[in-house]
Order: sequence, then structure tokens, then C-alpha cells
Amino acid sequence: MSASPGMAGTARLISMERAARLTAVVTHEGDWYVARALEVEVTSQGASVEESLANLREALELYFEDQPFPVTAADGPIVAPLDIRLSA
Repeated sequence: MSASPGMAGTARLISMERAARLTAVVTHEGDWYVARALEVEVTSQGASVEESLANLREALELYFEDQPFPVTAADGPIVAPLDIRLSA
């Protein structure tokens, strides 16, 4: 049994899509949650953590329509806390 022409076209379209993983950091700033991608300079916001990440995902997909995907280490960036001294 073969798939209809419409289904075959859909299968080809889906198979052409690629996926990638980036690292996002979300901070709470005032009334907004701000999501930033660490590998590229793309930021978005939302009323919740989930909304800010969904908005960041959309912004990144649009960004990469015109920009090359960055070459990054296979295990991603190293995220670490950093203590600094502040003058009085």
C-alpha cells in the first residue's frame, strides 16, 4: 500500500528539517522572564519561563534562516557561577 502524493510530500518536507540544541539562560527581570541563548546573541521575553523559552525558540528559528549555525563544542558551553569582589 503506497502513501498518497500529499503524504509523500509531507514526509519529504519533514525529513529535510534539522534539529539543534542550544543553551538558554532565563532570568526574572521585573514583570518579565528573559531568555538568552548563550551561543548566539539572541534574546526574548515572556510572562512565564515557558513563554520566554517558546519565544526564544521562535526567535532563534527565524535568526538561523539567514545566519549560519555556530560551531560549538559537542558538549556545549560550560556554565559556572563566578564570584567577584565589589568595592565598598
